[in-house]
Amino acid sequence: MRHGKALRKLNKRASHRKAMFANMASSLIKHEQITTTLPKAKELRPIVERLITLGKRGNLHAFRQAHAFLPEERAVKKLFDTLSSRYADRQGGYTRVLRAGFRYGDAAPMAVIELVDRDPDAKGLDSGPKPSAEGKEGEEALAG
Repeated sequence: MRHGKALRKLNKRASHRKAMFANMASSLIKHEQITTTLPKAKELRPIVERLITLGKRGNLHAFRQAHAFLPEERAVKKLFDTLSSRYADRQGGYTRVLRAGFRYGDAAPMAVIELVDRDPDAKGLDSGPKPSAEGKEGEEALAG
């Protein structure tokens, strides 16, 4: 029987699910707002809230637990520096899930998950590959 198995499987294996939610949590912490499907957003909410609570605890053990879950060092640093001070007086409810219509193609229900009291300037920050000096020289050599 499936008693006590509350989480959605999302048609993914456990290792895939764990990696996906780690990446999504890292992106949400970094950008403070992401768009995804509604079931994924609903499953991501308790994960991120638990991570922010770890950031508010602020001790070494909490840091190591967050570092073990999140793949990006910058996300852990932001969690313990910026977000822990921002939500110091709040006793939970750090995220909100807003419905965002349906995806064109498969009509999957979409949602925006964002941090409450988010910084609008963080959206889209540090996303995509960074142009390097070597890459520009290589492009000029190919064009010339």
